[in-house]
Amino acid sequence: MGRNIPTIVVIQHSTLARTTVVKLLEREFAGWNFVDMISTESLDRALDAEVRLIALDLAGRGVESTSLRDDLAAIAARFPQAPITLLLGTDDVDIVRQALKMGIRGFFSTSLPIDIALAGLRLVLAGGTFCPQLLGVVADESNEHAPARNEAEKSFDERTQYWTIADFTPREAEVLAELQCGCSNKVIAGKLNLSGHTVKMHLQHIMRKLQAQNRTEVVARLVRRAESGHDASPN
Repeated sequence: MGRNIPTIVVIQHSTLARTTVVKLLEREFAGWNFVDMISTESLDRALDAEVRLIALDLAGRGVESTSLRDDLAAIAARFPQAPITLLLGTDDVDIVRQALKMGIRGFFSTSLPIDIALAGLRLVLAGGTFCPQLLGVVADESNEHAPARNEAEKSFDERTQYWTIADFTPREAEVLAELQCGCSNKVIAGKLNLSGHTVKMHLQHIMRKLQAQNRTEVVARLVRRAESGHDASPN
């Protein structure tokens, strides 16, 4: 492993799941290093690498479990600058909320489409936070979760307001904001009370304005522009 080559560490007990994730990432991130391991006991294998992100399997553990906290502490001690993401077998919103407070930067469940997961991974690598489980269910929560919902709605309003200023139409801005949350076309249609055909139409307009070929490129281009400090207005 070259010291200056960007590296992603995948920690997953299941050999099949771990190797599948690595094979997928190798295809999408040409020129990167990938270090896979069964547990954090093997973290020292990556000490000489330029670790940019660590994907840790939750493995059915509770967020408050001693085992998870020990894993996070071991990672932080060796790679304090690397964002940590969780690989989940659930979309449990409470787990996501608790983990966010612990500094976790991304949540990738087995229910996510591959293209959305890859877009979310790029978002975390660019310095963002990816939590579709939390933002995607906000509209369905009960009144007892009202404070969290209001905060999410405020964040959504800020994003749509920004994209409207950037010359997208108000409806395109809404679709774009939901897309950045990792929502599928079906979820976007339900949340915005649109037909699937209309969502596809808005996405086509967005991709044309950004000169992107697919939804993954849309998110990647917006992330790159935000990181470089450029105006996000369409070309």
